[in-house]
Amino acid sequence: MNKKIPKNVIILGIVSFFNDLSSEMVYPIIPIFLTTVLKASVPVVGLVEGVAEATSSISKYVFGTLADYFKSRKPFVSVGYFLTAISKILIGLAQSWPTVLIGRFFDRTGKGIRTAPRDSILLENTQPHNKGFIFGFHRALDSIGAVFGPILALVFLYLLKENMRWIFFIAFVPSMIGVLLLIFFVKEKKHVIEKKKEFVKINFRALHPSLKLFLVASFIFSLGNSSDAFLILRARNLGFSVLLTTLSYVVYNIFYTVFSTPAGSLADKIGAKKVFGIGLLAFAVVYFFFGFIKHPVLIWVLFAVYGIYIAFTDGVSKAYVAEFIKKEESGSYFGFHQTLLGIGAFIASVVGGIIWNVIHPDATFYYGSLMAVLALLTFIVFSPKKQVI
Repeated sequence: MNKKIPKNVIILGIVSFFNDLSSEMVYPIIPIFLTTVLKASVPVVGLVEGVAEATSSISKYVFGTLADYFKSRKPFVSVGYFLTAISKILIGLAQSWPTVLIGRFFDRTGKGIRTAPRDSILLENTQPHNKGFIFGFHRALDSIGAVFGPILALVFLYLLKENMRWIFFIAFVPSMIGVLLLIFFVKEKKHVIEKKKEFVKINFRALHPSLKLFLVASFIFSLGNSSDAFLILRARNLGFSVLLTTLSYVVYNIFYTVFSTPAGSLADKIGAKKVFGIGLLAFAVVYFFFGFIKHPVLIWVLFAVYGIYIAFTDGVSKAYVAEFIKKEESGSYFGFHQTLLGIGAFIASVVGGIIWNVIHPDATFYYGSLMAVLALLTFIVFSPKKQVI
């Protein structure tokens, strides 16, 4: 297989590296910042993260469709990354949780604007035999930033005597570096418009049966896939310090980074659907044990396996969707898929926060594990032509 990586893919990967370096400097400390500095409750954390993810995913479909309509993706990607950079400043200035909500709204809106158009640019640089590899490679560079981001945050927290606000301001710098690299070095392919511009219309009933099943199963799964903020709070709940909680999140990102490209290559060989199914199983096991364990030392193992889960589902899911769509309509379909996930994630995060507060923290994770199992069973039972994962 020809593994030559196009320049656009490399530059977009580097842009994602800097963006994730910035985002992951602040992401592990946001729930801690909310609950300790701003004195917000756990259900408020769930609300903030739920609204943030819903905003991101709804806007993914809207702006993915607009990018297809205008046959231009780079402007959307650039604006999206810029909004994400600005959000760091807003959160750093917050004196109450609603300001953090606004900052997260900006952050996730930026993600929503850029994600589908960026994935379309990536898709334009793939061949039929290497979709999994290209998307996996991009996710690997993205997650390398996620490895070093929390480590940098820990260094600055030490130097700044655990003043969390300054971490948000410092994180603005690498985020803007990514924006500038994107603007000056990514060259989008010119599209020859041969007919009148039209919005891509998605008819769910007319979709390929395999893609339709995938979307349904993905939505079921997303209903239990609450924000990673709950994993961070769980580590704290079991006695981890801010330092150990952040380091455990680093472990997750290391495994995500290491397995992303191999998972994409495996998807090219045995099929993206099978790899995605393995990822769902890993999630179900991890979430069950996040609820079951009582000793904090096992957190390290669970975060490692959680990294494998995301490596087997994130880029792989995009490669699978790409099997059933045309490149010129990819923004709309990638956005539609992400919107379904976002609606589910909003519900999962709000419900997860309520379950945590009203029933018990363990129950939040049992609920997520159950939904992952239901999604996997949907794949198996309703798979067209009795395909087996």
